[in-house]
Amino acid sequence: MTSYRNSDPAPAIMQGSPPQMVPPRLDWDRPPWNRWAFQHIREILPTVEVWRGDGPVRELARNEVELDDVPTVDSTGAPTTLAGHLDETYTDGFLVLKGGAIAYERYFNGMTPRTLHLSQSMAKSVTAMVFGILVGRGLIDPAAPVTHYLPELENTGWRGATLQHVLDMTTGVRYSEEYTDRYSDMGQTDVAAGWKPIPPGSDPAFKWPTHIWEQILGLKETERPHGEKFVYRSIETDVLAFTMERVTGKRLAQLVSEELWQKIGAEESACFTVDRAGYALADGGFNATLRDFGRFGQTILENGGGIVPPAWIEATRNARHGPQFNESLPDGSYKNQFWLEDPKSRTLMCRGVFGQLIYINWDYDMVVVKLSTYPDFGNSAYSVATLKAIHAIAAALA
Repeated sequence: MTSYRNSDPAPAIMQGSPPQMVPPRLDWDRPPWNRWAFQHIREILPTVEVWRGDGPVRELARNEVELDDVPTVDSTGAPTTLAGHLDETYTDGFLVLKGGAIAYERYFNGMTPRTLHLSQSMAKSVTAMVFGILVGRGLIDPAAPVTHYLPELENTGWRGATLQHVLDMTTGVRYSEEYTDRYSDMGQTDVAAGWKPIPPGSDPAFKWPTHIWEQILGLKETERPHGEKFVYRSIETDVLAFTMERVTGKRLAQLVSEELWQKIGAEESACFTVDRAGYALADGGFNATLRDFGRFGQTILENGGGIVPPAWIEATRNARHGPQFNESLPDGSYKNQFWLEDPKSRTLMCRGVFGQLIYINWDYDMVVVKLSTYPDFGNSAYSVATLKAIHAIAAALA
């Protein structure tokens, strides 16, 4: 079944009692099922709470501007409006913070201000901010070998790699990130994380990892020297998370709660998906509300907001991999689990498959959050059109 835009008639996924259209266990994250599933992860997978605490909510002032008709271009380059762009790109929630105040906020596809939405790889950036807090506290040294903290990895591809290599995804570890190959390393991560069952009809002799740590221990090979090249590998974030757990004696969800979520004044508790060993999936299992993702981005825009060391934010904004770094970011780069738009603005971005984005621009004094459910894992034309729409918004708010 193909997907549907917000302007299309919606199929009755999980409607009725009992529901007649139930997302298949093997394909809940594929179209059209992801349009429902990304807002209902706790009904599909085991999760652990990231408690917001009992402190005050950071109130976001409202200084709303009508932006629906802001002119921009669609994924083919044809003229459209912001409203048209949001429809074309399967948007579930869209938020613009200007000067820390809500300038524009829209919900679609049944999403509400209290809905937790799957972040996919934006979870990597959330994890990395807590990592930076621990670095600032002197608990972790990014220049140290991975095996200094996780000696069990001496017999894996991470032997000889530093934590900074892991942060920047420049280790030489062999890990295939093919999303549509169920036998790829990424496909095995889906099984190890508890996101997917072992594919029916698979080779009974194939040894599937039963949890994430087991998969990490099984990645024995390297394909290039550490530090030679950036290659995106989701499993690297999980190595960082196990390092954090090892030095603190706390699980990841507790760390994110105590070090970040309670301190940013989150409105709602968040959650992580967990594997059968109770490990919270650092590389993509984090779920939160639209506004709380905005609060996270605003904390970064405020150079850590007294929560994350400013030096960590500054270090994250300094990287250079372009030109032709990425199809949608030709002048971009990657540092400390964040994407950079270009070396001039040093805009930071959290990005996740199926169209998740937090955009943090100091020159614009603006944070944009876009939560989506593309029909494809990645769509560079949608990503390029989204950045053009954001720049058009910035011009309209200038």
